[in-house]
Amino acid sequence: MSLRTRLLVTLGVTLVLLWGLAAAWLLRDLEEQFVATLDQRLAQSARMVAGLMAQLPQDVWLEADRRALSIPPIEGLACQVHSPRGEIMARTHTDLESILAVGEVGGHAYREEGGVTWRVFTYERGGLTITTADRMDERDLLLGNVIKVATVPFVVAMLGSLVALWIGVVRGLSPLARLRDSLARRHPDALAPVATYGVPGELRPLVETLNGLLARVQQAIVREQRFTNDAAHELRTPLTAIKTHLQVASRVEGEAARDAVGYAEEGVERLARILDQLLMLARVEGRLAFEDGTPCRPADVVALALRDSGAATARFELPEAWPQVSLALPRELAVAALRNLIDNALRHGGEGSHVTLDVECDNHSTLTFRVIDQGPGVDDEALEQMARRFWRASKQHGSGLGLAIVVAIAERFGGDLKFVRPVRGGLEARLTFPVQANRTAPEGH
Repeated sequence: MSLRTRLLVTLGVTLVLLWGLAAAWLLRDLEEQFVATLDQRLAQSARMVAGLMAQLPQDVWLEADRRALSIPPIEGLACQVHSPRGEIMARTHTDLESILAVGEVGGHAYREEGGVTWRVFTYERGGLTITTADRMDERDLLLGNVIKVATVPFVVAMLGSLVALWIGVVRGLSPLARLRDSLARRHPDALAPVATYGVPGELRPLVETLNGLLARVQQAIVREQRFTNDAAHELRTPLTAIKTHLQVASRVEGEAARDAVGYAEEGVERLARILDQLLMLARVEGRLAFEDGTPCRPADVVALALRDSGAATARFELPEAWPQVSLALPRELAVAALRNLIDNALRHGGEGSHVTLDVECDNHSTLTFRVIDQGPGVDDEALEQMARRFWRASKQHGSGLGLAIVVAIAERFGGDLKFVRPVRGGLEARLTFPVQANRTAPEGH
């Protein structure tokens, strides 16, 4: 069932029930008031006749003893007056003696004769007994007319309300229909945000969520295209070199063949490194999960990064202790980022140079790793280009993806990577990561 149908059925049934209950309540109260009013009129007629009879002259009473007085009849109302001896003194109808006869009990009562029901009221005053009566069929006819007059406006109002409800629901849901048509007309490759101008406040969060989804899809497609372009661009050179060296090895013999095979193996290793870094970059930018539940302690991160670098421990200058905090990112990514900075420092500093590792903690909110090499340093232009993807200094080897991976990891978790030139020379990389709140780690060395 569609939302429009559900709203129409729910609101329509509710409206009909409410109008119906209100109408039933009103009609019931109207009927009670109508009956009470006619009974009051019947009683008032009897009292009025009693008052008139009491004011008649004495000769009229003497005339009434010999024959009954005739009272002009009133439409729908009968009346009869009895003397204290039970004789009829006055009446409006001569054929209703049984209906207008004096009853044992006064007040209102129902009497029936000839298939016709009458509403009768008996009243006694000054020895006289006055009986008045109404035909119930005439009462019912009058009541039916009153109910009809009162019901027609209710029916018209209810039908008008249903029509207004239908128009209101259709017009109210028209923004949904326009949004549906707009999305249906969009090209499959169109990932531009949906316009929010004129969108009702209830639909704005939905449209904004949809725009957020489209933005994420667009980012995923851009990352996929960039990964494809990067892979095609960076893998072409090592593959061509490997193919060339293998062709040379197949055509020569001896030492030249072994050299060609060795160069091909170096190309395979370089190709493997490029693939690993491309996949790591794609995973980091693609927001894949890395968390394995292991606490990310600075001491553990440094130890694993130094081990993965493969360099001798004597080449590093380390602090005596590490802060007792836990970093707010998976340990795998923290190790990968720090390892890439260490590899860059070892490569930039030259063979046999030392690398200094230090750390700064800012009130247990952020932690900054400092990696300082003893290389020749870089100029201002190179300092700005270092973190750019596939950028490499002319005399340096590598894929140019290591620092780009560090930047991607830092940005993903709210960190930062900066390069500065120390006064004593070389290059200093500052990698900042957030620290988990209210969580500390044992001191490590």
